[in-house]
Parts: sequence; C-alpha cells; structure tokens
Amino acid sequence: MSETDTSAADAGPFAEQQRLFKLLSQDTRHLIIQELLGHPAHLMSLAELEYMTGKSQAAIKDQLETLIDAGLLARYTYEPSERTRDLPAQFYGFTKRGVEVLHDYKYLRGLPVTRAFYENTRKTEKIERHESAPRPELPDGVANALDFDEPELDAGDRNIDR
Repeated sequence: MSETDTSAADAGPFAEQQRLFKLLSQDTRHLIIQELLGHPAHLMSLAELEYMTGKSQAAIKDQLETLIDAGLLARYTYEPSERTRDLPAQFYGFTKRGVEVLHDYKYLRGLPVTRAFYENTRKTEKIERHESAPRPELPDGVANALDFDEPELDAGDRNIDR
C-alpha cells in the first residue's frame, strides 16, 4: 500500500492529518518542498532539485511521483524552442491543493527564509543556466499564494546597532 492510500484502519478523525504529516515529513520530500519554496519561480527542473537537495535523481523522481499522486505537486512543461534546446522543458511545482496544505501546515511562513537560503547557495554554471531557463506560468492561485514582498534594505538598515 502506498503512503497516499487510505484504509478503514485510517478512518479516524485525524487520519488525513497523520497522512499529510507523514507525506510532508519524509526527508527527501521535505527537501524538495523547501527547495521549491525557495526558488524564485517556485518551479524547478530535475537537475536543479538534484543539485540543491544532494539526492540522486532516482530518489527525487520517486518522491516527486508520491507528491504528484497526493495532488501537492504537478509537472509543468515549457514548450521547447530553438533557443532553449539545451535547457530543461519539464519543471515541478505546487498545485492549488499543494499550497493549501502548505498554508495549513504553516510552511508558507518560511518563504523568506527558504528564499534567502536558496539565493545564498553557490550554484554551478549548469544550474545557473537551468535557473534562468524560461518556464511555464504557475496557475494564478498558486503564484499568488507563493508571492511575498521581500523587504528592501537600504544602507541604514544594514548598520543597525546591536
């Protein structure tokens, strides 16, 4: 039985919460979610996920399928053109249900932190190319849920006395 299946034994009042907690807390899935939250477009290629999580593509693919089957993530395709021939066309990102679950479990509070971690991670030339590749648009409800205002720091803010 997969982790997303429900059975009569799991029919208690907290069964769905337990199932989602188990789904979100598995190490590789948790890393995938954190990296997607931190990415500027909230859409990542398999190569980007492999680099940022440090996990193998096989492990990532397995966990992506679990998250897709649970309705939290979807595959998004950018139709390739001549100028994007060496760039990824398949990306993974959240669904409307996915952002609703992340909101319910307070993951969206950490958007500024995950973005800061992502931006401060050194990336190879290949990953920087992938990061700047054109991507499809996320559905409006998903994009709006993941949007946050990054604070603007001026010179005075950086010299705060401690």
